[in-house]
Amino acid sequence: MNKSIILFTDGSCLGNPGPGGYSAILYYKKHRKILTAGFYKTTNNRMELMAVIVGLKALNESCNVSIYTDSQYVKKGTNIWIKQWKKKGWFTPNKKKIKNIDLWIKLNQVLNLHNTTWIWIKSHSGNTKNELCDKIAKKSAKNPKFTDYNYK
Repeated sequence: MNKSIILFTDGSCLGNPGPGGYSAILYYKKHRKILTAGFYKTTNNRMELMAVIVGLKALNESCNVSIYTDSQYVKKGTNIWIKQWKKKGWFTPNKKKIKNIDLWIKLNQVLNLHNTTWIWIKSHSGNTKNELCDKIAKKSAKNPKFTDYNYK
């Protein structure tokens, strides 16, 4: 039987593009694991994607994962758009290469390892776990250590 994991994710950017950070917080029973990093020049959408990728990659086995995000871009991308993008060779219906293709491909790979449920939560709505995730992502954005192209 697969473990049930809760994953809260958030991305932050100080300017867009600008320095950015992500935060992924994994919860399993009484355990909590925080993953975060800051990048010198990136975008908010890239950080939102990175948060989910890093959170899912941290799992050592296939799990049932409830992913909480305040990003409609990530939620709609994984639940609606990605199937069409893959069918069309990672192009939009207008035959343009999708933005952040490197991260969408990476996210697609890690999503295939898990059974995921997506929950969208409004940002800054008082959800304490989402607020913590936001705070950590902003702190990482203020202390970047990586360039955007050398993500994990």
